[in-house]
Amino acid sequence: MSCGYVPKLLVFDLDGTLIDSRRDLTNTVNAMLAHHGKMTLSEAIVASYIGDGAGVLVRRALAHAHAIADEPDPHDDAFVEEALEWFIAYYKVHKLDYTTVYPGVMEALATIRRAHPALPMAVLTNKPVMPSRAICEHFGLDTYFFANYGGNSFATKKPDPEGLLRLIAEASALVGQEIAAADTVMVGDSHVDVETARAGGTVSLGCTFGLSPESLMAARPDLSVDHAEEWPQALGLV
Repeated sequence: MSCGYVPKLLVFDLDGTLIDSRRDLTNTVNAMLAHHGKMTLSEAIVASYIGDGAGVLVRRALAHAHAIADEPDPHDDAFVEEALEWFIAYYKVHKLDYTTVYPGVMEALATIRRAHPALPMAVLTNKPVMPSRAICEHFGLDTYFFANYGGNSFATKKPDPEGLLRLIAEASALVGQEIAAADTVMVGDSHVDVETARAGGTVSLGCTFGLSPESLMAARPDLSVDHAEEWPQALGLV
């Protein structure tokens, strides 16, 4: 299914869209839980909590672990903040233990770049910006993107459209002409990305191969693909 026109800006989510980080995030969550004497969680449970940023992931994981142990959820912001700091420090070291780029991603990006050398592309993720940029640089993804913004780059996170609208403005300045929201596509794997696109007035392209296929399809993206190699055709770029 094609979007029916050639977009002027592509904005990609990271986890579940460009990279499969499920195992490293699960290992980090469980290391954090074990450090605090809590029961660990399955990969499927952790994956269902990814997408709203590290802080929400840690808070949800702690709440789930307490529920398993039949303990009250400690709504103590100081404790959650300490757990988050531990999580981020551990993930900084272990973010590339098992993480890979999804099959077809590099090929799809290369195809898009060859066909449309001037088309601006960027990353907008709720992952903290430093590991996001480090991961993209490690895999060579950064060569395709003029910007990479994370969950701590702005006062708000997705699904608030602040970051998406900033990227539209920056891309417009980069190409020397105004890019309309309607000419922008937000590519992601969860309801968060669909809601971000909707809030910003852009088109949403859902990736069913990612971490949150159920929440993605429930949010009803404008377009969807089952494999990254389908991006160029779905976007009308080839």
